[in-house]
Amino acid sequence: MSETDLPSPPWDRNRRRSAPAKVPLTRDRIVDAAYTVLDREGYDRFSMRQVALELGVAVSALYVHVANKDELFELMYNRIFTGEELPDPDPENWQEQIKEFARQGRARLHRHRDLARISMGHIPFTPELLPYVERLMAIFRSSGMPDPVAAMAGDLLSTYIEGFCLEESMWLARYRDMDEATWDTKRTEIMNYFAELPPDRFPNMVAMAPYMVDESNDYRFELGVDILVRGLASYIPAR
Repeated sequence: MSETDLPSPPWDRNRRRSAPAKVPLTRDRIVDAAYTVLDREGYDRFSMRQVALELGVAVSALYVHVANKDELFELMYNRIFTGEELPDPDPENWQEQIKEFARQGRARLHRHRDLARISMGHIPFTPELLPYVERLMAIFRSSGMPDPVAAMAGDLLSTYIEGFCLEESMWLARYRDMDEATWDTKRTEIMNYFAELPPDRFPNMVAMAPYMVDESNDYRFELGVDILVRGLASYIPAR
């Protein structure tokens, strides 16, 4: 064996270190990094530059795979439906099917920070999501409600889910450092404020003071969905 065939000793300062293999940049990796940035920075501070830094690439490398930030948001929106399925329409159980759809929608939007703001800016009519929308429409129509109502029902329900989750995220950001004990104190103060209003001027608010801020978000969400579903059911002709 010649000297050129010998390995470099570990103390040799001139020894070249092998560079780590580069992982190819793909849309999936970009979306993964985008979610990391969204969770860390939030919607308002999200940028393509931040995503590029997260991946360790130049910003220009991202534009080989996505046209702009709007398209990246669309990819992030489509991703949250991956693996999601709706059941076959059940005319006798359509109300519970729709309520479960709402619960799953809220859970999806809770997976990442400010995801509700991205969802509100996109409509689910991309080729990837059309089968999902088709199944949802089938559940609404199986109930017997008129087509003009069924056509709007999904949009109305999605708007409620997104708006509710957006409000939740805003309050979470505002009181991120507040512990449960502090919130209980704050809630009691708000209830006492309503209870101490002049009853001759605000009789209804005084009467409802114990209920104004005493319920959990889960209860509020379920009540809102129930109100919407009952309203939709009222449009179904009597059989």
